[in-house]
Amino acid sequence: MFTKILIANRGEIACRVIKTARAMGIRTVAVYSDADAGARFVKLADEAYRLGPAPAAESYLKADLILDIAKQSGAQAVHPGYGFLSENEDFAAACEAAGIAFIGPPASAIAAMGSKSAAKALMETANVPLVPGYHGDNQDEQFLKTQADNMGYPVLIKASAGGGGKGMRIVERSDDFIAALASCQREARASFGDDKVLVEKYLTRPRHVEIQVFADSLGGCVYLFERDCSVQRRHQKVLEEAPAPHLPAATRQAMGEAAVAAARAVGYVGAGTVEFIMDVESGQFYFMEMNTRLQVEHPVTEMITGQDLVAWQLKVASGQPLPLQQHELAIHGHSIEARIYAEDPDKGFLPATGTLLHLVPPVENAHVRVDTGVLQGDTISPFYDPMIAKLIVWGETREAALQQLDAALAAYQVVGVTTNIRFLRRIAANPAFASGDVDTGLIARYHDSLLPAPVAPSSEQLALLAVGETLAAASSDDHAFGALQGWRLNGELTRRIGFTHGEQRCDVLLRYDGKGFVLTIGDDTFHASASLHGKRLAANLGGKQLQATLVRHGLQRVLFTGGERIAVDYLDPYAYEEAGVHGETHMKAPMPGRVVALLAEAGARVAKGEPLLILEAMKMEHTITAPADGKVLAFYFAAGEQVNDGDELVDFEAD
Repeated sequence: MFTKILIANRGEIACRVIKTARAMGIRTVAVYSDADAGARFVKLADEAYRLGPAPAAESYLKADLILDIAKQSGAQAVHPGYGFLSENEDFAAACEAAGIAFIGPPASAIAAMGSKSAAKALMETANVPLVPGYHGDNQDEQFLKTQADNMGYPVLIKASAGGGGKGMRIVERSDDFIAALASCQREARASFGDDKVLVEKYLTRPRHVEIQVFADSLGGCVYLFERDCSVQRRHQKVLEEAPAPHLPAATRQAMGEAAVAAARAVGYVGAGTVEFIMDVESGQFYFMEMNTRLQVEHPVTEMITGQDLVAWQLKVASGQPLPLQQHELAIHGHSIEARIYAEDPDKGFLPATGTLLHLVPPVENAHVRVDTGVLQGDTISPFYDPMIAKLIVWGETREAALQQLDAALAAYQVVGVTTNIRFLRRIAANPAFASGDVDTGLIARYHDSLLPAPVAPSSEQLALLAVGETLAAASSDDHAFGALQGWRLNGELTRRIGFTHGEQRCDVLLRYDGKGFVLTIGDDTFHASASLHGKRLAANLGGKQLQATLVRHGLQRVLFTGGERIAVDYLDPYAYEEAGVHGETHMKAPMPGRVVALLAEAGARVAKGEPLLILEAMKMEHTITAPADGKVLAFYFAAGEQVNDGDELVDFEAD
């Protein structure tokens, strides 16, 4: 067994590998970019070495430098995590040539499965069922369009070297094919350095079911059952669970055996995932791709099997046989993983950046696990994936796991960046998902209920905000007579406290009568008493005892109570309003990124919804569209230029 390993990755997965390595008595070496110098994984590792500036191309993708550090540190093996160099056959080969073990499959297996086209040809010879499509080398746009036309729409364009939902487009009509192909190729080049694509018939109601396989160098190969990853957005997984709901035992066995056959066909060693697409109506499954690495969602498999897959990786990479054989593996209970992202579901899931001013995850126990790479005070930067954590829950049944998931999501508190936590709770509560009626179109089908219009705070929530604001102000050093604010020589303290929630103003009339607070909000009146200790607010509203957390940052007020998160802005009565510098016709960047292409010309008239430019952030493309019928007056950035969050992009005149 190794005594020291280098982890060629960052964030949550680096922390995950360190945890198992430490439990096995193995020392760890971390590598980091300038953006990650103070990151959690750097602090957890036994040693850490600087790679370079924040961009991945100048740090985490510098294979030669990583190998030099491995030699310098005395590491006997490299764990690549997922992403970055994890599926790079050249890096795996370079490790082997340097006499350093690569904790993953041999370079030949990565190469065989790295090209989706080549992999599908190989699977065909291994009698693994395939979706009809074109997987060849001819990349002429008109040729590919003809192939798609012959298949019939809808079709799926997919980057041959892709993964993680990048470089994928569903095309519904022949007229849209060329534009979708160009966008897909741009995204593929940016993410993988390879714009080759394949085109397949798109199943209208598919499930995404994947099999966890594991092989050793002694000829052993097993499958650790399946994960259902059907709940997706833009081909990126949102919720994953194991086992797959309503999957017949015979189908589970057939998929598992097909996955093992696929792994054996390429001489696989280590952890891998064979992904299948399954038609809901017929139950037929088809090979989609093989990920030659540990998957983001591997914890749900660990939870239902009781196995540590990273420990399995380390044992197999050191030449040991698989810890268990197929007949020794069994499913126990049900597990669900939710990916907590810094993104704004109400704004098209745009990635969010900022500092984690307040971060309180749910308490971990036998039913709740939190895999994270960040701590309170850390920054979510525009350079890497904006995942904050993976929340994994387990229950004896799927219903029990769902209950654990909702409770854990309700307990998760984040302030400083917008997150998808509320969106995840709505999915978990969706009747179709709760019943296990899942497919990849679930989010789109229930879009309106999963992303409803923002709801204003309730009277009870506003009462808590007002009381909390008053108590916080009374204890603040900014108020010399704050402790006496409730006392008046002749009369009672009465003040109006205002908040804004989006475009809506919310007012609370607060009166202090010497015994407690009397709050009037519209037609509702509350008699209240309360105490505030740090961020913890305890209040009695008309006999109802309530506990809450109140976070104040600038003018923002965030209240966590009853499993809900309420964010408002405090209206400072002493502040003055600045006149707007820019009119409503100036369209601003919703996030940091790079302008990929301008899709209109200055002076052109456009219709509402017509694309104006493409912005790339975190290797994903986002199209900025016209907010109304009108005229493009000017662009402030050219293609290829970087923009910051809030930068003016387009001067637009609406009709």
